[in-house]
Amino acid sequence: MREPDSNEVTGLLDALAGGDRSALDKLMPLMYGELHRLASHYLRGERGNHTLQSTALVHEAYLRLVRREGVHWKSRAHFLGVAASVIRSILVDHARARSAAKRGAGAITVALDEAAGLPTQPSVDVIELDSALERLSRLDPQQSRVVELRFFAGLTNDEAAEVLGISAATVKRDWSSARAWIYRALTAGPENGGLRSL
Repeated sequence: MREPDSNEVTGLLDALAGGDRSALDKLMPLMYGELHRLASHYLRGERGNHTLQSTALVHEAYLRLVRREGVHWKSRAHFLGVAASVIRSILVDHARARSAAKRGAGAITVALDEAAGLPTQPSVDVIELDSALERLSRLDPQQSRVVELRFFAGLTNDEAAEVLGISAATVKRDWSSARAWIYRALTAGPENGGLRSL
């Protein structure tokens, strides 16, 4: 599958937002590879018997993205930025349903190794990560969004900066601070204000 050209993707997203449904047929092959790469990344930490497959995650995310009404897609980075929120939502919904069905057993985990710079916390339950991001968003919405863009969408500092309308240097600082905050939130016990105290 060829690497998508950013201008071509932006043009197709504009056409789709303008009501041209044929743009969807051209857009899907261009973005499928990127969405599949993201989905595979997040599901790699799960056991082999997990029920959510990366292909199913990609299709669900893609359908939710292209069905959005009134979105003016600005760029490939913007599309992936929105995809980050959608993928996060699907993973959390699936994890909650699975946890309820199994009474807490078999939680979905996502890898937090090199992507998040947390080598001592290789994977984490996606519901715990979502809780951490919700808490962070109340303290610093921009840092929470940076994590979502960097981790769930796999965007670079420059791409995240484009989506947020801030400098790449600010994204880098926010990413560093947010990683440290999330690490503390995921590893601290209730006595230190960690997630287990929620």
